[in-house]
Amino acid sequence: MGRFDIFDTIDDLRKTGRPFCVATVVRTADVTSAKAGAKAVVTEAGEIIGHLGGACVQGAVRAAGVSAIASGKTQMIRVKPSDKVVSIQDDDGTPLYKSGCPSGGTADLLIEPYELPPMLVIFGDTPISRALAAHAALAGYRVAVSQTMTLDADVARFDGTEIGSLGIGPNDFVVVASQGSQDLASLRAAIESPAQRVSMVASRRKAEVLCQKLADAGVSADRIARLKSPAGLDLKGIDPQEIAVSVMAEIVVWRNANRKSEKVGGDESFA
Repeated sequence: MGRFDIFDTIDDLRKTGRPFCVATVVRTADVTSAKAGAKAVVTEAGEIIGHLGGACVQGAVRAAGVSAIASGKTQMIRVKPSDKVVSIQDDDGTPLYKSGCPSGGTADLLIEPYELPPMLVIFGDTPISRALAAHAALAGYRVAVSQTMTLDADVARFDGTEIGSLGIGPNDFVVVASQGSQDLASLRAAIESPAQRVSMVASRRKAEVLCQKLADAGVSADRIARLKSPAGLDLKGIDPQEIAVSVMAEIVVWRNANRKSEKVGGDESFA
C-alpha cells in the first residue's frame, strides 16, 4: 500500500465536482495528540479523510466542516476540554467546541471550504450552444451539455431535459440555446431548476409566447420571472461565436455581482 498523501485526496475530490473542506491544525496547547500542520478533508456527508490526531477533535471538525461547506465561509475553530468551555466563543471571538478527551489539550483548526466553480448548464446542440460550452470551459466553469453534443472538453452530460442529477445550485447558471428543438421542454426544465439565473437565446417575442404556454401549464409566475431573454449583453454580435461571447459576458457580470453582494453581506454581519 502506498503512502497516504492528503493532497492526492484533495486533488481527487476536486475532480468529482462535489463540495468539501480542508481542516488544518494551526496551533496546539498543553498535551494533545493533534500536531500543528496536520490536515484532513471533510466531505459534504461528514466523512473525515486524513489524520488530525485522534478522536478528541473529530466531532468538532465534522460539525464545523459540514457547516463551512454549506456557508462557503472559511473559519477558525478552537477545541478545548469540556470543563473549560463556558460559552460558544472564546475571549478572542474564536468559536469553541468541546473535547471529551482526558489529555486536556487545546487545538486551533482552520476550516477552509473548497469553492466549486459555478456550473453552466446548456440546453441545445446548436452552433451557439457548442461555442458557449467551449467558452465556458476555457473560463473555468463546470459545464453540462446534452449527451448528443460533440465537444472536445471535459464536461458533464445529461439526457434530453433531465438535469436533476447534476446537482444544480442557486449560484449556477442555465442557458437555453435549443433554437427550435425541444424549446418548451428545455425552458421548463431550466426555470424549474434551482439556478437563480436562467437565460434563453431567442427573440423577446418567442420567449414571451413560450412563457405564456408555461404559465397556462401551471408554472408559477415567480419561476417564469427569472428568465432573461434575449440572453447576453448587447455586443452587436452576429455569428455564433460572437453571440456566445455576449452570453458568457452576461454570466460573468452576474457571477461577479453575486460575489460582491455576498462580500457586502458578510461585512455587514460584523457591524
